[in-house]
Amino acid sequence: MTSKQKIIIFQQNQSGAAKVKGIREFGQDRFIVKTVDIDIPLPPVIDDASEYLPDHIEADLVLDFIGHPDLSVDLGALCTRLGIPVVASGKKSRDGLVITPPT
Repeated sequence: MTSKQKIIIFQQNQSGAAKVKGIREFGQDRFIVKTVDIDIPLPPVIDDASEYLPDHIEADLVLDFIGHPDLSVDLGALCTRLGIPVVASGKKSRDGLVITPPT
């Protein structure tokens, strides 16, 4: 028996809710899905993401639905250090840290 894949969705103001619903509905019981919600007002520039992002992530895949570009970049860097793939659909990334398919 294979173990379930763990997916963590980072979202801002429920921006990934439809994707979470789809994963749970169509993925049936193949995935463990956890959300990290960032639902507070954010400053225009974030120099230190540690207030908003965890120090460590344990997941097989991270989905990034965070609207704030500074947090997305820092999330991508954290996941890269930890060897966790990140998908950030619809974003533009030139640093090669995340997979950014068009929406």
